Amino acid sequence: MTTGYAPSGAPLLEAVAISKRFGGLSALTDVSVAVKRGEIFGLIGPNGAGKTTLFNVLTGIYPPDAGEFAFDGERLTGLKPHQVAASGIARTFQNIRLFANMTALENVMVGRHVRTRAGVLGAILRNPATRSEEAAIAKRARELLDYVGIGRRAAELARALAYGDQRRLEVARALATEPRLLALDEPAAGMNATETADLRTLLERIRADGMTLLLIEHDVRLVMGLCDRVAVLDYGRKIAEGVPAAVRRDPAVIDAYLGGNLA
Repeated sequence: MTTGYAPSGAPLLEAVAISKRFGGLSALTDVSVAVKRGEIFGLIGPNGAGKTTLFNVLTGIYPPDAGEFAFDGERLTGLKPHQVAASGIARTFQNIRLFANMTALENVMVGRHVRTRAGVLGAILRNPATRSEEAAIAKRARELLDYVGIGRRAAELARALAYGDQRRLEVARALATEPRLLALDEPAAGMNATETADLRTLLERIRADGMTLLLIEHDVRLVMGLCDRVAVLDYGRKIAEGVPAAVRRDPAVIDAYLGGNLA
């Protein structure tokens, strides 16, 4: 974990008493979290604990049944996903959601959509302003592919990329929205040890460059070594929160993981 981290001031992202039900199932019950500027905040818990549901609420995919959340002081409860993205929150998904038959470069260019100014008319007329904007989008997309380490694969179809590179492409596409908070849902899922170590290096670099990160991850070792603070969900409720060293010793957390290794 990066040393010298000392967040201060109001939280960048704050969720208060979030609850969500699906029929008779309570997926989330009164969950509150606050992510500070510049930190890497981890969200862990057993399968079915409600982690992805919370992500889906915070990114506008699901409306909460109770509670609210705000980003940089702006209330986002009830906004659509594209409005949440425009506010400065970008996310990746547990199951990779790339445009398989588009190139890596085109996938990242699509991520710039929320920051473009040319509308339908500009796309039809192909005026100089539109062409200039498209050139700038392509240039930025290439820079982001280089940033995540797959610049050499810009012209390859997304479906032809190795699994680890597809994960990196998702991160590049999310960064193309110019977020202030990057929310990552299981970014290390399916990765081998080398790929996971490379991912950790990338995430540390992204944070060092000023980004705030919110991370769901089943690789507890990665979370405990990377995150500044960690919250633990179990059956839709938050059972612990704090620095990794304290969380891994919490009896409720140990019990939730059935005594599994939290080192």
